[in-house]
Amino acid sequence: MSLQVVTAKMAEVELKEAVVALDKVNAEKNVQTKDGEPAATSSAEEIKQHHLPPLSNTMPKDSKSAMKSTEAAQNGDTFNADGTVMEAPRTVKKIQFADQKQEFNKRPTKIGRRSLSRSISQSSTDSYSSAASYTDSSDDETSPRDKQQKNSKGSSDFCIKNIKQADFGRREIEIAEQEMPALMALRKRAQGEKPLAGAKIVGCTHITAQTAVLMETLAALGAQCRWAACNIYSTQNEVAAALAENSYPVFAWKGESEDDFWWCIDRCVNVEGWQPNMILDDGGDLTHWIYKKYPNMFKKIKGIVEESVTGVHRLYQLSKAGKLCVPAMNVNDSVTKQKFDNLYCCRESILDGLKRTTDVMFGGKQIVVCGYGEVGKGCCAALKAMGSIVYVTEIDPICALQACMDGFRLVKLNEVIRQVDAVITCTGNKNVVTREHLDRMKNGCIVCNMGHSNTEIDVASLRTPELTWERVRSQVDHVIWPDGKRIVLLAEGRLLNLSCSTVPTFVLSITATTQALAMIELYNAPEGRYKQDVYLLPKKMDEYVASLHLPTFDAHLTELSDEQAKYLGLNKNGPFKPNYYR
Repeated sequence: MSLQVVTAKMAEVELKEAVVALDKVNAEKNVQTKDGEPAATSSAEEIKQHHLPPLSNTMPKDSKSAMKSTEAAQNGDTFNADGTVMEAPRTVKKIQFADQKQEFNKRPTKIGRRSLSRSISQSSTDSYSSAASYTDSSDDETSPRDKQQKNSKGSSDFCIKNIKQADFGRREIEIAEQEMPALMALRKRAQGEKPLAGAKIVGCTHITAQTAVLMETLAALGAQCRWAACNIYSTQNEVAAALAENSYPVFAWKGESEDDFWWCIDRCVNVEGWQPNMILDDGGDLTHWIYKKYPNMFKKIKGIVEESVTGVHRLYQLSKAGKLCVPAMNVNDSVTKQKFDNLYCCRESILDGLKRTTDVMFGGKQIVVCGYGEVGKGCCAALKAMGSIVYVTEIDPICALQACMDGFRLVKLNEVIRQVDAVITCTGNKNVVTREHLDRMKNGCIVCNMGHSNTEIDVASLRTPELTWERVRSQVDHVIWPDGKRIVLLAEGRLLNLSCSTVPTFVLSITATTQALAMIELYNAPEGRYKQDVYLLPKKMDEYVASLHLPTFDAHLTELSDEQAKYLGLNKNGPFKPNYYR
């Protein structure tokens, strides 16, 4: 008898035994419990004992079919009279949480992105008992203006999103302190002298961890501070909570309305028994509000420190019109601000903002950057490094020549508007991108602003009945034309990097230290040193700010010899550049 015949007979005998055993199992399955539910299926051991050993690929067809039948038996299938597999009815059971009578397929409502991963399991909830407070601003629809909040000391002189986020904000501030060596050094060196004792500073800047380090430094130097946000999207809610918990009057939250924005500024300024004598502004909105609503306050204000090109422009307009009531320090045009914050900060943060919001690959994309000042230079350098084809628009022939020498093609916006994949404004001007430009853009074009002011892109012209706005994600909108064309608008035309991402802390340390020194200079200046005009920071102060940051890099300055200093006509300790150097 051949091996194949023997193998087939063995398979046939074992198949019959498997069928008999499974008939017995099926009979047990049909027995009902007291509640009417089917009894539990037979154990795995009962089925395992009928397992067939693997057979040779040379077995006859009948043997292979027997093998399939046996595999079906292993899977718990039953058989028809003709030996074919009959599919058993399946009972679908819903999975439930052990600690909740909640179906697994029900999604939690109103849950923030940051807290989602912590809501999946009970163990992770236990590990982060306070994590529920660290959520996206969309979690709680109640306006902070309608809430009654108090910090642990009982103070309610603030208006923020959620005071319970204070612990998270404090950790972010501590991280920022490690990357802001100059401010920390200034705090340590001048804390005993209290050069800002008696100063009452009202501020309107981006409320971030870096600003918190600045505020706490000003307080350590003796100042009292009240603060609002200069941008409705840039506030870090957890940082605002940490400041409020430490009894700093802060009025800001991410996602303010226009009405909220001005209300917060007014709450900072209009408070009984407290009047500011110094202004720290970013954009000029705070200065404008005081000038418009409380002009008498300028009688006690000693000076204004302004850090943005938009705010500085407003100050020069007031000065030219003879309406500037106090001295003002132009921090924006200081060397440390121009060459570091505007250039290096934007070079790193532009890509962060674009990637977080769009997930677009920029290699090979055609980008037009409007403006080739320090901000534009930083943006162009970053995009070029990513492999983008970068065009530049510019009004200044000197900056235009720099763009050409750096390898960028200088164009008018109208010449490339139909073909580019993204338009980035960096001018500080108004109506740089008009409705006409927006109408001519191709489908999917990304539009955003890296200049301070939200006037560069004519967003108001897009709020018309024929255009549809579609929110894609936080700070990202599709604006859809009747023919189906859509553009991707980021942060509604406001500052991209601070609205949609973050900025490098170390660079902000340079600007914040410059602001602090400018504040000390104006506050302590003898009467008559500064008139009612706009001033640039002394070059000696610029160099001092830079020197405070050099130890971070273990950098060692070369010192001039007496002979070298005499030859150059300089003091050995500086300043090394004239005041007109930029």
